Amino acid sequence: MFAIIGIVVVFGAVIGGFLMEKGHISVLVQPAELLILGGAAVGTLLVANPIHIIKGVVAGLLGVMKGSPFDKPRYLSTLKMMYQFLNKVRKEGLLSVEMDVEKPSESSIFKNYPDFLNDHHARDFVCDTLRTAITGGVEPFDMDQMMELDMEVHHHEATQPIASLSTVADALPGLGIVAAVLGVVITMGSLGGPPEEIGAHVAAALVGTFLGILACYGVVGPLSSNMSKTADAHNEYLHVLRVLLLSFLKGSAPMIAIEMGRRAIPAHVRPGFDEMEKNCKAQAAGAEAAAA
Repeated sequence: MFAIIGIVVVFGAVIGGFLMEKGHISVLVQPAELLILGGAAVGTLLVANPIHIIKGVVAGLLGVMKGSPFDKPRYLSTLKMMYQFLNKVRKEGLLSVEMDVEKPSESSIFKNYPDFLNDHHARDFVCDTLRTAITGGVEPFDMDQMMELDMEVHHHEATQPIASLSTVADALPGLGIVAAVLGVVITMGSLGGPPEEIGAHVAAALVGTFLGILACYGVVGPLSSNMSKTADAHNEYLHVLRVLLLSFLKGSAPMIAIEMGRRAIPAHVRPGFDEMEKNCKAQAAGAEAAAA
């Protein structure tokens, strides 16, 4: 949402300043320049990247428009879910959650948390780790190494669309110059004609350069930066799950493991201890009442 507001502010400020200088907005409407610039930008994206990265770019841009899902309620919900889950493991043993990790969508615990289930990276991260723990024979240190490797692979995959979009942003000023050069070619062919016609061609050529620079620094570049922050936020979320799971696998009580995870949450979205404890215990009490 803030990304949309930011783009509106960018164009509003630029166009507003242009109108204040007695400019005519119709001069900036150059469909041919937009076609050259936009088509070349999309073409470079298609040439440079396989289909899965292009899909990642589209998904990342849609995610930017929605905003980061990793806010304080999301973390609080995750802590409650893991507290309930770890309590079940502590009371009934690891084998009691085998079906939960094999079929998380059918789990009596996980199905109450659709945000977690829909995040297939986080869901698989937790379930694969617990599945390995159920199998047995793996030391906590090795489990930590596996989780770290999983996070590195995921983060590398998440940053590839960002790098591709950044490359397009860097190319936009150059593509704007291409559009401008084509406009100059047309202008040269009009020499000897009416001054108004020559002026219109020059204006169209300059608009191509203007749009390329504006799109680079005012739209595509900032969107790429926002996508990078979203990818970092997801990696931080996985790190919280990693700390939490590792603490439990080392033998900590569920509440201690949850507290370890809470301490790993970024400060600006971290719930307080009292808030976390209250929600977790309320969740546990509700689950026990339902079971009774």
